[in-house]
Amino acid sequence: LGKCPTGWHHYEGTASCYRVYLNGENYWDAVQTCQRVNGSLATFTADQELRFILAQQWDLEEKTFVRKDQRRFWVGYQYVITNRNHSLEGHWEVAYKGSSEVFLPPDPIFGTAMSEKENVLCAQLQCFHFPTLRHHGLHSWYAENCYEKSSFLCKRSQTCVDIKDNIVDEGYYFTPKGNDPCLSCTCHNGEPEMCVAALCERPQGCQQYRKDPKECCKFTCLDP
Repeated sequence: LGKCPTGWHHYEGTASCYRVYLNGENYWDAVQTCQRVNGSLATFTADQELRFILAQQWDLEEKTFVRKDQRRFWVGYQYVITNRNHSLEGHWEVAYKGSSEVFLPPDPIFGTAMSEKENVLCAQLQCFHFPTLRHHGLHSWYAENCYEKSSFLCKRSQTCVDIKDNIVDEGYYFTPKGNDPCLSCTCHNGEPEMCVAALCERPQGCQQYRKDPKECCKFTCLDP
């Protein structure tokens, strides 16, 4: 049953939806775009969640990436530089303090577009396109100049989605996106609950028939 709007990928482990946006934006613009769809730049609470992201087949147009076998997305972390003397030293922080159970990335690879003045860099997660690499969860973390343009990964809470792909608010009745247009449920915490199915009478004078996938109790007669 649909728990995410079209174009988003659902992960049961966090009851969240994820989407990659390909329009290259700087970090701050990416933050705004994610907020407009009731989400935020993705942060990760557990290793399994990160593995889920790395294993997804994101719908990507090849032309948007420098090399098509690897790609980077802005995600919701920032690297704060504390010392520039001999080598760069610093630490990761979560950009938004909403969730306490977030893991922080390991030491980053420093991006090429860094300037001497910046004391805060922004996180890019790099994942790989080849299926063999994708399923082994290979990835890298970059700390990059926040004004570089890049694709980005948004995350939002799962939500009830009806059969016409509309988002349904808490407590409302709806027919969930899925296989049965005769189902009527209540939306509770982003899940369809207390579902009731309408019973349809068989079509008169028709031996073989097919149910309409979109409309309840509508049939197409297949008799020769």
